[in-house]
Amino acid sequence: MKAILALEDGRVFKCRSFTGDGEASAEVVFNTGMSGYQEVLTDPSYSGQMVTMTYPLVGNYGVNTEDVESDRVQVAAFLVREYQAAYSNYRATQSLRDYLKAHNIMGVEDLDTRALTRHLRNTGAMRGFLSTRVLDPEVCVQKARELPTMEGQDLASRVTTPTAYRWRDGQPVFLESDCPLDHGLWTNGNGRFTVVAFDFGIKYNIIRCLENAGCEVVVVPAATDARTIRAMAPDGLFLSNGPGDPEPVTHVVATIRDLLGEFPMFGICLGHQILGLALGGTTYKLKFGHRGINQPVQNLDNGKIEVTSQNHGFVVDIDSLKHQAVEITHVNLNDGTLEGFRHKELPLFAVQYHPEASPGPHDAHYLFANFINLIKDHQSHA
Repeated sequence: MKAILALEDGRVFKCRSFTGDGEASAEVVFNTGMSGYQEVLTDPSYSGQMVTMTYPLVGNYGVNTEDVESDRVQVAAFLVREYQAAYSNYRATQSLRDYLKAHNIMGVEDLDTRALTRHLRNTGAMRGFLSTRVLDPEVCVQKARELPTMEGQDLASRVTTPTAYRWRDGQPVFLESDCPLDHGLWTNGNGRFTVVAFDFGIKYNIIRCLENAGCEVVVVPAATDARTIRAMAPDGLFLSNGPGDPEPVTHVVATIRDLLGEFPMFGICLGHQILGLALGGTTYKLKFGHRGINQPVQNLDNGKIEVTSQNHGFVVDIDSLKHQAVEITHVNLNDGTLEGFRHKELPLFAVQYHPEASPGPHDAHYLFANFINLIKDHQSHA
């Protein structure tokens, strides 16, 4: 079925829908990963975005029930060069086409993804309109221009869990909506560290990594206040990844600022940006973001290079955190942007990238062990 993708600057791309009739409108971004499309599709950090894969062949290993990072497909649309309908993998349960159709997400192929990626790289991520119903280029471009921008939107509140849940046997177990979040949550008696994870768009594999590191995890909504956190009395706080602009999430920044120093904290991606804002830093939007599984990051503690998985369009201004109390720990080798910091006096650290991968390399998996050590050190000095 014929389709058209129009960008706000007037650039138009012809393509074909492999999921049938449909429309989508969102910011258009690209991901450089050669695999892991199901994890990309279900990553809440992609909420409000159409994603194009730079690898040309997509769909060849189908989809399965294990490689999901949330309870639904999060992307607004999926843009590929060539869709492979004949899939082969021993874990596969259905085709990519059927998976997208089941979630009412539009997928298109026969799109010049190389030209689209080069255009976004040169001009920056931008708003787009995708349709099989409206094929007039001028009308489609105008529809793209009418969309709201990503700046200034609190997208974390759209993807966060509505109710707190615990992680049990690889699945979220939701607490009753009227269940008070208090110290009674920790009656597990297994001696594991208790961690409250703020959900700004958390990926399931982050929870698995925290669990494997020795944590009992309760995931709470983004709007959970400081009083509630204190009543829960966890051993540590985790600030998750999430979509969009961090600056509109003012209520969360205020909560985290209120809790600084009381609990060991570990933040990644949006959580990293929120911690940066809570410490007085500033953020800005990158031209086309970091989205892929091959971003080189230097660990300034030991000089080693980590190949990392990333998915973000905003960063903390590295100069805004260059003061006595904060130490820069990681930088991006492609553009010199901030990838990690820790506080010299308060028990907290954060990284911009995704140490849990899914998909991606495991070079930074040690950070979960670092979080456990931070908790132990904080308790030994309490």
